[in-house]
Amino acid sequence: MEVSCIILAGGKSLRLGYDKIFETVGERNLLQQVISCAGTLGSEIIIVTAGEQTFPGLTDYPKLITVTDIYPGKGPLGGIYTGLATSTSCYNLIVASDMPFLNRSLLRYMIRLSADFDLVVPRVGNLVEPLHAVYTRNCLAPIEQMMKQDRLSVNQLFHVVKTRYVEVEEIEKFDPEHLSFFNVNTVADLKRARKLVRGDISNDKC
Repeated sequence: MEVSCIILAGGKSLRLGYDKIFETVGERNLLQQVISCAGTLGSEIIIVTAGEQTFPGLTDYPKLITVTDIYPGKGPLGGIYTGLATSTSCYNLIVASDMPFLNRSLLRYMIRLSADFDLVVPRVGNLVEPLHAVYTRNCLAPIEQMMKQDRLSVNQLFHVVKTRYVEVEEIEKFDPEHLSFFNVNTVADLKRARKLVRGDISNDKC
């Protein structure tokens, strides 16, 4: 199964006040952390941004391309659409650029499940993780229709395509601490991520 990796890097980092993806966690910045994990699972890496942006230090990834939103101002849904429209693969792993603790085993499991579905997404209780999911290009037309109607909640897509939820029991076989879904939005999140990398605090459930 050929898979592309799409990384959404179009967030405005409003709570931090600056572009968080260049903050280091361990020896690499957030974007490099995501690429080093998720990028190994796909035939190509697509970074989707909200505007013209360059990413220095990524010369080690020749299969990486950067694209800007086809429909600006549509939030994550627009970024997902742009990534899928750019991709050369039917199956696409889509993750956010601020998730430093992705789990390859969980991602591989989700990719294997995607053969029979349009969308495979983790669900923990009532919380769904649409920016840690596998989308097929079958989602393109429904997403475009949603954007034309100004329905920009990604969660609404789950009801119009064939969706497979990965439940907590499945998730915890690979990632019992749920660190896959830890993302950096605040200074406190950044400090916690650095402590987790150093082992200063236990990897308790997030």
